[in-house]
Amino acid sequence: MEEQSAVLLIFTGGTISMSEDPATGALRPVDFERLQVLLPELMQIGIRIKSIPFLPLIDSSDVHPVTWEKMALCIEENYDEYDGFVILHGTDTMAYSASALSFMLENLSKPVIFTGAQLPIGSMRSDGKENLLSSIEIAAAKENGHPIVPEVCIFFEDTLFRGNRTTKKNAEHFNAFNSYNYPPLAKAGVHIKYFRSFIHYPDPDSKLKLRLNTNPNIAVLKLFPGISERVIRSILDIDGLRAVVLESFGAGNAPRHQWLFDALKEAIDKDLIIVNRTQCSTGSVEMGRYETSLNLMSAGVISAYDITTEAIVTKLMYLLGEYETTMEVKKWLSVSIAGEMTIQND
Repeated sequence: MEEQSAVLLIFTGGTISMSEDPATGALRPVDFERLQVLLPELMQIGIRIKSIPFLPLIDSSDVHPVTWEKMALCIEENYDEYDGFVILHGTDTMAYSASALSFMLENLSKPVIFTGAQLPIGSMRSDGKENLLSSIEIAAAKENGHPIVPEVCIFFEDTLFRGNRTTKKNAEHFNAFNSYNYPPLAKAGVHIKYFRSFIHYPDPDSKLKLRLNTNPNIAVLKLFPGISERVIRSILDIDGLRAVVLESFGAGNAPRHQWLFDALKEAIDKDLIIVNRTQCSTGSVEMGRYETSLNLMSAGVISAYDITTEAIVTKLMYLLGEYETTMEVKKWLSVSIAGEMTIQND
């Protein structure tokens, strides 16, 4: 007889972790006992489930690198006891957390599935019920004794995405997330259909290694028509700043002002790392394709290819925490560490 799969639920907070108090109508956190009452199917799916709550629960707007470290440590401490992990998380910063853990959990060989809800799980029409049940099933899913999806993922509505490819796209509808530059890993209907050719499978002999050092001294600088030299320089001159995500136009383009080139070049010469990420949801930075990106190349700006803002922000924090020299950080910025971007051969 096949051994029963085991999944650990990690409650961090968010709408999915709340229910209405029957007496007052106010939202309150749910514990696992209350969750079982609201969702009796948990006891019928043939999977051993246990839970660990973060106390106090965290609104996703308050998520911080320390929160990611706590999540990673929780997974490491329970890694051998469970077949997979489901993290209940607020939707607003879920893509940041999933991206961060994809870098922190090196050599991950078990599913870590983030999910949440647009409506509290105690609400009659809550999307949290299906999100949670499907996430648990995916976290427990095996084929020939091996996990089907040994990645950090986000499951929402009916789709499983690679976590570091995902962005929140909608604040109201149940299909709140999308992966614009990478295909889904699975779709849930009557059956869950896995798209194995898009799933990363690790070396089975590699052991989980945590990479917990982070450095949050970065900034995101979004270009817009009419942006002034004073605004640009005020950001580039922030004391202690190590890296800037430059959100450019289209395929990586920027105004051809001499002062912009000079400001970027001076900052890079002083060891600031500047990464070029397109403002578009779909597509990739192609520096040099248009004349308006040549200045960025000449100044020493690095292409971020088709990475999401969430992934490049967390990747920079991770790299700056793990590596001492700017040269090492720049080297790894041009490498897809956890499937977070598609490298184009120019």
